[in-house]
Amino acid sequence: MLEFLKELLIFVPTALGGIWEQSGFWGMTSGNLVMVFVALLLLYLAIGRGFEPLLLLPIAFGCLLANLPLSGILDPPILDEIGNIAEGSTGGFLYWVKKGIDLEIYPIIIFMGIGALTDFGPLLANPVTFLLGASAQLGVFVAVLGAMAMGFTIQEAAGIGIIGGADGPTAIYLCSKVAPQILGAVAVAAYSYMSLVPLIQPPVIKFLTTKKDRAIKMDQLRPVSKLERVLFPIISTIACGLILPACVPLVGMLMFGNLLRESGCTERISQAAQNEVLNIATIFLGISVGGTMDAAHFLTWETIKIIILGLVAFGFSTAGGLALGQLFKVLSHGKINPAIGAAGVSAVPMAARVVQRVVQKENPSSFLLMHAMGPNVAGVIGTAVAAGTMLTLLTK
Repeated sequence: MLEFLKELLIFVPTALGGIWEQSGFWGMTSGNLVMVFVALLLLYLAIGRGFEPLLLLPIAFGCLLANLPLSGILDPPILDEIGNIAEGSTGGFLYWVKKGIDLEIYPIIIFMGIGALTDFGPLLANPVTFLLGASAQLGVFVAVLGAMAMGFTIQEAAGIGIIGGADGPTAIYLCSKVAPQILGAVAVAAYSYMSLVPLIQPPVIKFLTTKKDRAIKMDQLRPVSKLERVLFPIISTIACGLILPACVPLVGMLMFGNLLRESGCTERISQAAQNEVLNIATIFLGISVGGTMDAAHFLTWETIKIIILGLVAFGFSTAGGLALGQLFKVLSHGKINPAIGAAGVSAVPMAARVVQRVVQKENPSSFLLMHAMGPNVAGVIGTAVAAGTMLTLLTK
């Protein structure tokens, strides 16, 4: 018994010392501490303030996991001499989960879910609002020029510019193909500004429209037939595919999801695309993006520049939609409320709801939500087309 106690007294301190020596405290850098704070801040914004919690929470937790040293959760597998995975080396969980971004899987699945959730009826009822969605891509190209002026490569500038479309999956899809080294910063900027739509857009709307503009009431939209609803995703896919093949993965899956919704004969898989499939892809996309936010790659001056350029892009996109809205107001002799142009960004349906709240403050009897949904859903297509255009120009 005495001998056992002696061995125990030797073993316990040795074991505790070994645990301490292998703990993450020894690998924790000042950069890791900063990124842990960033992760906690994002968690607060998601949980405490409700800013895009479905995406910010997984991103924040992925960031937290990526900055806890020595866990091995991001480690690639060890390869042998001929390139096969060595026996006993599997690689970290997040290393494999992130392959869903590298292989373009998650953003495309999410686009299918968005299509299944989207009602293109307001756009079909008033097709001219499609141009408002296109004009709201102005910020994309302004940010591209600004990024190049600040020293980014054309590929990185393209990834940064797409933040202006306020479409997180598209930003991730494009960035993963042309500039994966800035993916974490671009994704965080894109989703942060999407969540801040209710704060960013109202001042821009009020600056570029008058009270009289915002008080304009619009006529009720015409009914849209089932035939129109069914033909739209089919024709759109063919047209986009032939004109701009690079946008087929995004636009094609968006329209596939919408066809599931509108066909009337695939209710079960339409519901799955809207719920279970979309939710699973969203979880893995968010935690994968967070996994790219390790201190070594994220804490750079380039990240700060990207955050600033993203805000510029978003502001100019809102302004672009409003500018064309003002033109439509003139051409329609005051029948179109120019404020609906602000909904041309891809933040569906948040941007349309913001427009509704802003105009109702001037005219409580004005109900423009469905009118604003036209440019809002058009913006989803517009951002995907902008991304396809950049891919066509930047890749061979």
